[in-house]
Amino acid sequence: MDAQRRSRRIGLLCLAITAVGWGLNWPVIKLILREWPPLFARGAAGLVAALGLAAVALMRRERMTVPSHAFGRLSLAAALNVFAWMGFSTIAMVWLRVAEGALLVYTMPIWATLLAWPLRGARPTFRDLAALALGLTGIGVLLADSGFALGAGKLPGVLLALGAAVLFALGTVLGVSAIPLPPIALTAWQVGLGCAPMVVAGLLFEKPRFDAFSPAGWASMAYMTVVPMGVCYLTWFAASRRLPAAMASTGMLVVPLVGVLSAAPIVGEPIGMRVIVALMLTLGGVFLAVRKPSTSN
Repeated sequence: MDAQRRSRRIGLLCLAITAVGWGLNWPVIKLILREWPPLFARGAAGLVAALGLAAVALMRRERMTVPSHAFGRLSLAAALNVFAWMGFSTIAMVWLRVAEGALLVYTMPIWATLLAWPLRGARPTFRDLAALALGLTGIGVLLADSGFALGAGKLPGVLLALGAAVLFALGTVLGVSAIPLPPIALTAWQVGLGCAPMVVAGLLFEKPRFDAFSPAGWASMAYMTVVPMGVCYLTWFAASRRLPAAMASTGMLVVPLVGVLSAAPIVGEPIGMRVIVALMLTLGGVFLAVRKPSTSN
C-alpha cells in the first residue's frame, strides 16, 4: 500500500510538472514571436528536443528502429500530432492572444468525440452533446468582444487554432500513434519528423534573422526546447504510467488554465470577466469530453 501511495504521489507530481510546463509555454511562444517567425522557431526547438529525447531513449535502451510496415503510420502521426498541432497552433498565435489560442486548441477532446461517430461508429451521448454545447458557448463568449466580425486581424488565427485541434483529434481517433515503438523513442521520431518540415519551410519562406534574438528571446527558446518539448514529455509518460487514464486526461485541463493566467504577468495580456467565463465554459465542455462515466459490472 505504501508503494502504491508513493507511486501515486510521484504520478501526481509529474502530472503537475507537465501541466505547468506546457501551460507556461503559451505566453513564452508570444515572447518568441516578437523576435522570430513561428514555423522556424517551433521547428528548430522541436528538432533539438527530438535529439534530446532520442538520447534519453537510447540511454534507456529503447528500440529506435521503425518497422517498415509502420513508417506510413508514423509519418501520418507526425503530420497530425506534431506538424499540425504544434505548427498550426504556433502560427495562430501571430493573430491571437494567449487565452484565445490556448482555449481554441484545447477543445481537441470535444472534436475527437464528434469524429469518433463517423469514423468509429461511436454515437455521441447526451453527455457528449452537452460537452459540445459548453465548448462552443465558451468559444462564442471568447470571440464575442469583436462582435464575431473577426476579419483579417483574427480569423486566420481562429481557423489555424481550430484546425490544430481538429487534426490532432483526427489523429487520436484514427489511432495513428499506435505504432510498435517504446514511448520515448516514438515521441522522438514524431517530433523530429513533424518539426523538420517546419524548419525547411521557415528557412524558405520566413527568412529568420539569427541576430534578431535578445537574451530574453534566447532564454524563451531554451525554455520551449528543454521544458515543454523535453522534460514535460518525460514527466507525462511517468504520470500516465502511475495514474488512471481519466485522472491524467483530466489533469491536462490545467494546461490552458495555466496558460491564460500566466499571460498577464509574462506578456501583459489582461484577464477580464469575459475570458474567465469563456475559460469555465470551454474547460467544462472538455472535462465532460474526457471524463467518461465509469461503468459497473
